[in-house]
Amino acid sequence: MRTYSLTVLLWSCMFHVIHMMPSQKRTNKHSHSERITGLSENGGKTLHRTKRGWMWNQFFLLEEYTGPDTQYVGKLHTDQDKGDGNLKYILTGDGAGSLFIIDENTGDIHAAKKLDREEKSLYVLRAKAIDRKTGRQVEPESEFIIKIHDINDNEPKFTKDMYTASIPEMSGVGTPVIQVTATDADDANYGNSAKVVYSILQGQPYFSVDPETGIIKTALPDMSRENREQYQVVIQAKDMGGQMGGLSGTTTVNITLTDVNDNPPRFPQSTYQFSSPESAPPGTPLGRIKANDPDVGENAEIEYSISNGDGSDMFDIVTDKDTQEGIITVKKRLDFENKMLYTLRVEATNTHPDPRFLQLGPFKDTALVKISVEDTDEPPVFSRPWYLIEADEDAKEGSIIGQVVAHDPDITKNAIKYSVDRHTDLDRIFNIYSGNGSLFISKPLDREETPWHNITVIATEINNPKQSSQIPVFIRILDINDHAPEFAKYYETFVCENAKAGQLIQTVSAVDKDDPPQGHKFFFELVPEFAVHPNFSIVDNKDNTAGIMTRRNGYSRSKMSTYLLPIIIFDNDYPIQSSTGTLTIRVCACDSWGNMQSCNAEAFLLPAGLSTGALVAILLCIIILLLVVLFTALKRQRKKEPLIISKDDVRDNIVTYNDEGGGEEDTQAFDIGTLRNPEAREESKMRRDVIPETIFQIRRTAPLWENIDVQDFIHRRLKENDLDPAAPPYDSLATYAYEGNDSIANSLSSLESLTTEGNQDYDYLSDWGPRFKKLADMYGGEDSDRD
Repeated sequence: MRTYSLTVLLWSCMFHVIHMMPSQKRTNKHSHSERITGLSENGGKTLHRTKRGWMWNQFFLLEEYTGPDTQYVGKLHTDQDKGDGNLKYILTGDGAGSLFIIDENTGDIHAAKKLDREEKSLYVLRAKAIDRKTGRQVEPESEFIIKIHDINDNEPKFTKDMYTASIPEMSGVGTPVIQVTATDADDANYGNSAKVVYSILQGQPYFSVDPETGIIKTALPDMSRENREQYQVVIQAKDMGGQMGGLSGTTTVNITLTDVNDNPPRFPQSTYQFSSPESAPPGTPLGRIKANDPDVGENAEIEYSISNGDGSDMFDIVTDKDTQEGIITVKKRLDFENKMLYTLRVEATNTHPDPRFLQLGPFKDTALVKISVEDTDEPPVFSRPWYLIEADEDAKEGSIIGQVVAHDPDITKNAIKYSVDRHTDLDRIFNIYSGNGSLFISKPLDREETPWHNITVIATEINNPKQSSQIPVFIRILDINDHAPEFAKYYETFVCENAKAGQLIQTVSAVDKDDPPQGHKFFFELVPEFAVHPNFSIVDNKDNTAGIMTRRNGYSRSKMSTYLLPIIIFDNDYPIQSSTGTLTIRVCACDSWGNMQSCNAEAFLLPAGLSTGALVAILLCIIILLLVVLFTALKRQRKKEPLIISKDDVRDNIVTYNDEGGGEEDTQAFDIGTLRNPEAREESKMRRDVIPETIFQIRRTAPLWENIDVQDFIHRRLKENDLDPAAPPYDSLATYAYEGNDSIANSLSSLESLTTEGNQDYDYLSDWGPRFKKLADMYGGEDSDRD
């Protein structure tokens, strides 16, 4: 709100009067020329200085003039003006003609409109005087200035309508919060119109403001966010240095106290009670406890822990980061029969303490938690987590190989029965005594077939079959020496005809399905009947291999092409097992380096057998033959067509319609022109529903277009179809739906029967032939109507 006092108005008027007086300091009179005579550097020439003839002023004008007349600015005048009206004054420049007008005769300047210094504070104009008669300037054009003096017509304005600020709680007195700034559009260099002073209208005694800088500060110590978080402060900015009559503006500052960690967590109660069934698995949550902290954000984050108590190793506590609660969970298996009550001391601690407030006390709190264990009906418990049992491979059926033991952990100590999970023993090799858990064999064992058996034993309470437990049992089958060693592979052994005595021709080795603890040890020797073989000998290499040696020089294929050498292989386990393997040795022709060239066995086989190339050729021939047959079959199938190809084939065209029709005049159901024009059917066509084996000569029949009787035409065509050798060997229906002309039956319709008086005589039906015999029997005779 703008308020003007009388003093200001009087001062403005005085100021206006004073500044409207033309200043004489710049008045130049051009009425005469002043001659200055002096000695110059150029030889004593006389210098002349001509004074300007303008009566010149710098003009001042107040803004916002509200008088009834135009505001007088000043007067322009030249000494050349004799007052006879021969001179004309012209004004140009800023606002000339619109804001400022000049009397062209007297040179008086007036302000035609109200001026605002805030819009424009300085106007530059140019003036000249011209002779009305000649139109020439009597003086050079001159420039002058009109300055607008300010009045206090603008109130201070803040840069924002509303400010938002924050400050940590518990801040000391004088802590800066925010600086507000107000500006005044008035002239700061002229008077006190733009001198702004700040003051606080609302927000005391919590805050204060610096009157010159506008900085808002705290005024009370230890302001707590928990007591009050939001404050609204109203600041006033007043010009004229805050004096009475000055204009003012206000703004609002919303101040928020931010949180600091100045409050420790506190449990709302000192003792908590929880319970847990003894069957709860580890990790089961039992309950939640929470310590209250009036702080917010990270200052309210709490970490829970178990400081002491007899249940610190049985239970655990974790912190829920979302709710800042402590969740108590089971850490180990509980046993009601062992301990029924546990006590915990739980501690809640701030995770981000502020060192400035540690003197307020420890930022933690403790509470007592009591947990009672509830008894439940527990399943049986085995004495071990798993069992390993070893059984001999030759154990007899019914032999006990081991025992599993389980007990009821409850106080009742219920009886337990044992069973084998048959899903793990599908062959039912093992069984168990239900009373004591002894495992025994039901079928023979074979380590070489299955060296390990993994079965599951179930222990179930007899009084409560729902309570059961399972345990894995691993049964290892111990090996016994029940398999004889044998050759590791089939050996194709040959001896060269030019072999020398003592030459190694083959090295043999053996394998055994058994697995002795000390490893395999094999011995090789010839059978007793060939202990001293005239042609070959065997040498045991003591490393589970043996070498076959020649005993003479030279062998002949023609005399003996193949030798059979029986060898006995022994093992070293108990009981000793042995087997006899026969080594087939062929006599072959070799080169000088001992490389085989040919053997008698191959020569005998070649005439009786087929070479690989011959077998491949035969196979290719068979494949080509199959492809030819398949191609022929596909081609025949592709040529086969359906029996009825087109509706134009009237032989097999069956027309079905469900309306009565109009007799001979109804030609919509079929092409009557085909029957009326027999010549159209003379053109013979090949059957398209079968593939004839021979091509028959097309038979030409006598044209029938002279024959008017279509019935005779139909009979002839029927006979031709019956005698046609190309007709298919199955029934073929050929329908010729034509009634014929001039039927002796006339119309069979009963529409005209009503026009006949009396009973009609149907005896004529008997003359129509056997086809109308049924109608003649129904309507013929005297008693037909009565019947």
